[in-house]
Order: sequence, then C-alpha cells, then structure tokens
Amino acid sequence: MLVVISPAKRLDWAERDIAVTEPAFQDDAVRLARSARNLTLAELKKLMDLSDDLARLNRDRFRDFAEAPEGAVTRPAALAFAGETYLGLEAGSLDSDEMDWAQDHLRILSGLYGLLRPLDAIQAYRLEMGSKLKTRRGKSLYDYWGDQLSGALNAQAAEIGTDVLVNCASQEYFGAVAPKALKLRVITPVFMEDKGGAPKVVSFFAKRARGAMARYVIQRRLTDPASLTEFDAGGYAYRPEMSKPDRPVFLRPYQG
Repeated sequence: MLVVISPAKRLDWAERDIAVTEPAFQDDAVRLARSARNLTLAELKKLMDLSDDLARLNRDRFRDFAEAPEGAVTRPAALAFAGETYLGLEAGSLDSDEMDWAQDHLRILSGLYGLLRPLDAIQAYRLEMGSKLKTRRGKSLYDYWGDQLSGALNAQAAEIGTDVLVNCASQEYFGAVAPKALKLRVITPVFMEDKGGAPKVVSFFAKRARGAMARYVIQRRLTDPASLTEFDAGGYAYRPEMSKPDRPVFLRPYQG
C-alpha cells in the first residue's frame, strides 16, 4: 500500500545526521517560490491569513529560497514537519529499515513541493495547498498541480506493486489529487471521538491518529487493506457498523 499524509505548518528545524534525497518536483518548488517571492508583505499576509510576524517570516523564507540544491539549508521532510500528524507518525523513532520502507511507501502532499518522500530535502517554508497563489497555470495551487500529483502517485504505486492508496491526508491536501486521473483504490480512515454517545471527528485528535495510522502501516509493512481494521493505537477501535468498504471508522471514548 501507498500512504499519503499532509504536511504541517510548524517546523522542527533541528539538524539531522541523515542522508537526504531530492524531491521529484524540485523545479516546481523553485517556480512557486519565485511566484511567492513577488508578493508584497500585505499580499502574503492575505494569501495565508497570517499575522504580521508570520508574514515577515515567510516573506524572508521565500526571499532566501535557494534555487540550487547545493546552496540550500534543508532538512528531511518527515523529520522537519512538526504538527499533530507528525506527533502520531513519530518519524524520528523509526529504525533504518522502517525508514527505508517508508521512503518507498509514504508520501507527503505539499503545496510547494507537490509530493515528498520522507527523506526528501526541503527548505523552510509555509504554503498551504488551499492558497490562491496565482501562477501561469491558474489562480490557485490546485490549478497549478492539476493532475500531476495523481500521475506521480499512479507511477509510484506501480513501482511498489500496489493499487491501493491509504489517504491519511486532510481534505485540503487530498483535494489536489485529481480523482479522474488517479487509478488507485482509495481508502480513507476516519477517526472519531465518542462523547456521550454522539461520535464526531475532532480535528486535533484526528490529525494525530492519521499520523499514527501511517506509522502502523510502515512498521507492519502492510499490503492487505483488511489489516487496517486491526489498528488500535491511542485507544481507537474499528467499528464495522459505522464503516464502509473504503471508509473504515475508528472510534474511542472522548479524550477531552
């Protein structure tokens, strides 16, 4: 199986003694960074609804974005992102064999880089997939990426001999994967909290659970979609009566 997750706004920029790889869409990242570099501070602030301080930080990041890999300060993607999904993934604690497997089976959807492997080298950035950044390809990043990400996922799934994609990404990011161009069966796990008999998705918890599901697939080298239902990290349990074939639901008591 191939698993996709979202990136995170927050970064962990600690140095890592680990070999990195080059992103497949490195040239596209350079083009998009150039487009963002041309925005004024006010335009950048509006584009991603940023505070003044965050707008200045990201203006400086795009200004300093190195166009040649040898001139860049980079970190491996799965270790550089630091949001809730990555607390669930715990990439830093994967051993070398697990990370090698993840390199082939885990992908991170990115507004700037398109599609990343765990060890792909990224520069510090923030550019959400839902951003309406105008380029020659259209008025948004969805327009920019078109069906490129679907094509890349099809190709990478073929390389590892699977036709199953486990979608642990958010709607914002998976929305960049053109469904008509995707030739894979998509399974989207849903994580819910049961508060007084009223199950609901709580974004904060669901993000971490999606990362934990990606870790579960990696550590067990899963190939059979039916094995996903055995996931029980964090107190979640599969609920067949609430599930559909490609939408397994996992429920736990509310943790608030």
